[in-house]
Amino acid sequence: MSLKNNIDMVKEELNSEEKFFEKAVVTEKFIKKYKKPLIGSVIAVVLLVAADITYSINKQNTIDAANATLQELQKNASNPATLARLKSLSPELHDVWLYSQAITTQNVQDLETLKGSKALLIGDMAKYEAAELKNDPKLLEKYAKQQDAIYKDLALVELAIIAMNDGKIDEAHGNLSMISSQSPLAVVAQSLMHYGVK
Repeated sequence: MSLKNNIDMVKEELNSEEKFFEKAVVTEKFIKKYKKPLIGSVIAVVLLVAADITYSINKQNTIDAANATLQELQKNASNPATLARLKSLSPELHDVWLYSQAITTQNVQDLETLKGSKALLIGDMAKYEAAELKNDPKLLEKYAKQQDAIYKDLALVELAIIAMNDGKIDEAHGNLSMISSQSPLAVVAQSLMHYGVK
């Protein structure tokens, strides 16, 4: 019995080795057949990883250079070369800088140029600030009618105050009634309707 068990064990080992060699031969044939596409895929992956790393490093260098340029502008705001360098490095940061300077100096012309800015929120805020600095009811009304206007409720309050100063009480009520009850300015609007506009 033990001899028979030994023979069976040897057969099983030979079968498993045979299967192993069979799989090795199939794998070798597969590799020989698809050698070029496999090498091409590996090279493509390596190139993509290298390109991604290079892009990330370049992007970080650009951000660092833009931040350094912004710091230079904070020291000397009147340097046109530094401002031009900031615009080439980061147009959005350039627009944010111009907006902050226009608000500080109350420069309506600079705000007008920023109305079409691609920087997040800058175009919208520049429209509101320009209309507010001009104290122009038509521009404030046009701004307040925009669907996603950030300062919509504030523009409505200002329109109501302008109307109130001109003695147009019904118009002031109309503007104040357009302010949502969820708005942070709802209390101001209610106060103006109750105490200021009669």
